[in-house]
Order: sequence, then structure tokens, then C-alpha cells
Amino acid sequence: MAEYSVVYGDERISFSVRFISRLRKRVSIHVMPDGGVQVDAPEGVAISEVKQAVHQRARWIWQQLQAQHERKRYVLPREYVSGETHFYLGRRHMLKIQPAQGSQCTGVRLWRGRLEVTIAKPDPQAVRRLLDAWYRERAGEVFARVMGDLSKRMRLRHAPPLRLLSMRTQWGSCSPKGEVLLNPHLVKAPRACIEYVVAHELCHLKEHNHSERFYRLLGTVLTDWATRKSELDDLAELLLNR
Repeated sequence: MAEYSVVYGDERISFSVRFISRLRKRVSIHVMPDGGVQVDAPEGVAISEVKQAVHQRARWIWQQLQAQHERKRYVLPREYVSGETHFYLGRRHMLKIQPAQGSQCTGVRLWRGRLEVTIAKPDPQAVRRLLDAWYRERAGEVFARVMGDLSKRMRLRHAPPLRLLSMRTQWGSCSPKGEVLLNPHLVKAPRACIEYVVAHELCHLKEHNHSERFYRLLGTVLTDWATRKSELDDLAELLLNR
């Protein structure tokens, strides 16, 4: 994706542009969870038109970036030690690291409100890898159930193929072949937020852009999608904090 920027007051807003052949009508601007700005534009649109669209929404983009900056101020880097709290399905759980005894297997379990990690050597990176594997396994199970439920609600013939992919800037995406990609860290969010992301991607199977028709369809699936999206946006810094 090409990188560009525009000036807004005394600041410069950098953004990437992704040209999409199936996007027909308008430029779509997204402020990503990590603070990046991505612009989707129809193939063949001049970059001058893209920049003009970004200029027109520069105030909104800047407000979103400032809000993310404020949220980041209160997010401390993870140390993967006992006493930290980690999210799962929207709830905080205290992390407890305990040494493996004898032939005891290493692993993670959710027990009485705690995330217990049993490991031979309590190395933070090793703990992180075990937690990532645990989250990925849970994500596969939770996402499959949510996708099955929403596919039935949308009267799809069958749930589309699902693949987990760790992404820094997105919760999910839908490939041209109809495969849904979801970020395994989304399993840390409340189920309502997970449903929003899955519904969003399933709607792309019928509407391949962010047109008015797309949002009308999304509204028929989840009438309160905007509230769910807002909750997820507010939690993004905490859920993606690693």
C-alpha cells in the first residue's frame, strides 16, 4: 500500500491507500486500532481525489487519533508476571504463574477467575507464548460458534471458511474468495463486540464495500452495531496491548 500525508493545521496526518477494484462509489477512511490511517479507494481514482477526501475529513481523523493517544497514556506494557490482569471475553482475569512440578505438563487454564499458567521456567516470553496459544485455541472455538449463529440469522447457506490471523491494525477482513479472517486477540473482547466484527465481515460477502447498502444490511443483522463498535474502539488499546 502506498503512503501519503496531508497537512491539518500544524500537524501532518499520514495515511496509506489501498486501491480496490470492486469498490465503486466512494473513498472509505479507517482509523485503525494502532493509530494508523487507512484509506480504501476505487481502482483508478486519482491520488489528488483521495487527498481531497482525507482533507475533508481531517478534523474527524485528528479527533480519533487524539482519542487513541489519550487512551494509550494509561496502558502499561505487559510484563507477563503474576498479578497482572488479562482480558478474556470482556472480563479481566488475574494472571498467576506457577512452576511445573515433576512431570506436570505446562499450559494455561482459566480457573476461578484466574488465568493460571503452569510452566517449568517462569520466563516472560515463554509465558507470553503459552498465553498466545491458549487465546488462539479459545478464539477458534468462540468465533466458530458466533459465525455459525450469525450465518443462520443472515440465512446464509453455510458459514464461510474461517482463518485466524494476528493483525496489528485490523480485527478482521474478508478475502475476495469469501474467507473470513479474524484476529485471535478479538477473543479478549466482550461477545457483543465479537458479534459486531463477525457480522461486519459476513455482510461483506453480500456487499463488498462500505456503501450505504452495506450499512443498511449491517443494521438489519445488528441494530445496535454502532454501540458495539464504539465499545470495541474504546477497548482496543487494552486488548491489543502485548
